[in-house]
Amino acid sequence: MKDVADRAGVAMSSVSRVLSDHPDVSDRMREKVLAAVEELGYEPDVLAQSLRTGATRTIGVLVADISNQLFAEISHGAETVLRAQGYSTFVANSLNDPEIAVKQLRMLIKRRVDGLLISVGEEDGGPIVDAIANSGLPTVLIDRHLGTAGASRVLSDHRAGMTEVVQKLIGVGHRRIALINGIPNVLPAMERAAAAREAAEAHPEVTIEVLSGAFSSEHGEEATRALVASPHRPTAIVAGSNQILIGVLAALRDAGFSAPADLSLVTCDPVPLAEFMTPALDTIWRDRQQLGAEAAGLMLEGLQGASPREVLLPTEYRAGGCVAAPPA
Repeated sequence: MKDVADRAGVAMSSVSRVLSDHPDVSDRMREKVLAAVEELGYEPDVLAQSLRTGATRTIGVLVADISNQLFAEISHGAETVLRAQGYSTFVANSLNDPEIAVKQLRMLIKRRVDGLLISVGEEDGGPIVDAIANSGLPTVLIDRHLGTAGASRVLSDHRAGMTEVVQKLIGVGHRRIALINGIPNVLPAMERAAAAREAAEAHPEVTIEVLSGAFSSEHGEEATRALVASPHRPTAIVAGSNQILIGVLAALRDAGFSAPADLSLVTCDPVPLAEFMTPALDTIWRDRQQLGAEAAGLMLEGLQGASPREVLLPTEYRAGGCVAAPPA
């Protein structure tokens, strides 16, 4: 800083005010200091700044599985908004393991992040809820409830999209519908299962079968194999996540089934390159980037001392070519 001050011909206190974006700095002073910074290649010591201010301008992002396209897009949406406000993100992966989630959360807190964005794989509560509460940090839960008081939430309206799909399937004649769902205590799976059952309540001739398990291709494949081998196999399948869908498609291929000739198929959340499939997949769609962006916006509000609040984002059914009347 002394070298910058000497090059710019100003006091070190002026350099400090410019680099900390202090409002009491003239345009001419700012230009002189920034020009000297550029010429000297000066990089402020972020650690020293954080020790002085008590803020690292870093937000911890804890997700269930960053290899899942869903969480990658959520993280990207959050990072874009936070970066524009001068914040960096530190992404930690829990690998869908509650114990790892707690360890990763404590690691982020030890790194002195200024806030937490969280979307973990299970919602059993316990240690992770205690760790969030004890951190005292502004926290935003992404598509999770976790029973955490004092946290903001950005949620997807899973019920709306699932209700629309089930009504569509019933409307074209399906009477046996299967939902290959994720972990039943996780908010999206819980909401989707409840909505599917409620949508069918007015139709006593309709059977909704929910097969719960991990958000994984293995669960999707195992459940689909059992369904197509059943003498009462469903005429329509809804895959409860983009990862479950991979297993569903593998099992249908191995069984020699195709959609919609042998059964109708809908997936929750779009998958990369799905638009190039023939026929195109029917999808319960939501804007994953917006989920992250809204979470980042709630985080910025929390950092300014605003009270926690909840945002609900829409889902919708987007038709492709994989839904038709059941085969005779």
